[in-house]
Amino acid sequence: MTSEQRQWAALPVADWEPTYDTLHMYTQVVGKISLALRPMTNHWWQVALELSARGLRTGAIPHGARTFDMEFDFLDHALHIDAEGGQRRTVPLGGSVRDFYTATMTALDDLGLHVPIWTVPVEVADPIPFDQDTVHATYDPAQVERYWHVLCQVEGIFDEFRARFTGKASPVQFYWGSFDLATTRYSGRPTEPPPNADTITRFSYTAEQSSLGFWPGGTWLNGMRVEQPVFYSYTYPEPPGVRNQPVSPAPASFDTGLGEFVLRYDDVRLADDPRRAILEFAQTTYEAGARLQHWPRDLLEWTPPVPPSYRRAMASTGS
Repeated sequence: MTSEQRQWAALPVADWEPTYDTLHMYTQVVGKISLALRPMTNHWWQVALELSARGLRTGAIPHGARTFDMEFDFLDHALHIDAEGGQRRTVPLGGSVRDFYTATMTALDDLGLHVPIWTVPVEVADPIPFDQDTVHATYDPAQVERYWHVLCQVEGIFDEFRARFTGKASPVQFYWGSFDLATTRYSGRPTEPPPNADTITRFSYTAEQSSLGFWPGGTWLNGMRVEQPVFYSYTYPEPPGVRNQPVSPAPASFDTGLGEFVLRYDDVRLADDPRRAILEFAQTTYEAGARLQHWPRDLLEWTPPVPPSYRRAMASTGS
């Protein structure tokens, strides 16, 4: 596989769904450990994972007077648990969710970092508690690496888009519940969550926002099936008329089933300039909602200076 093919490899759901489902549950185990110990931050920012040079990591987690972190290493295919002071335990990736959960909790106990968690997965249909889940037991390292390399490309472009905003904005984060990479901008005005919102939604939608994300596809909670990854964008609360706003690039459109603007990953990876296609989608869908919601855009947007090394890197790729 060439470098270019690896960066924008095909990712149809059917090709890797058993591995995808298992990895999703692995990340929920680790995410819930972070959730149990870190202080609540607005919109659940504290629970999300972040990309690293080897995979996905939690960042520093407090445990009394101690600190530890956890990293999914998608090159050696292991979970590393590093405690303050240099102690490390490693859990191999592969096998059932039950085995992974048991090995992870045992490793934490061995480090003196006991962490009780609620073992029921969230944001999935028909959840199986981690300590009972022998259904999800497929892990193909090559498929995981392929997905992670795509995430790395997307993360850099999302970071570039986020840098254009001076108002409140989330980091580019990986959410283990919905299994998507996302960044969200905020107008600075509060709003009300949807009626009858669950706990996750209630704390997520307390402010006007414009969210951009990348989701690998699959079956969503409403039963809708998406067979390939998609880039998505939405404004909350949804302003009247936003669904009819023109956005670009040309393949992008509003998906009424998902309730958001969507650009298929295949349309991006086969484009002459994938980076430009993603940035164009991000910008035009943001503008569509912000314009109708009357955001104070002159106070929230800017053109950041471009470091010389970044300019040279872009020139070398022809972007």
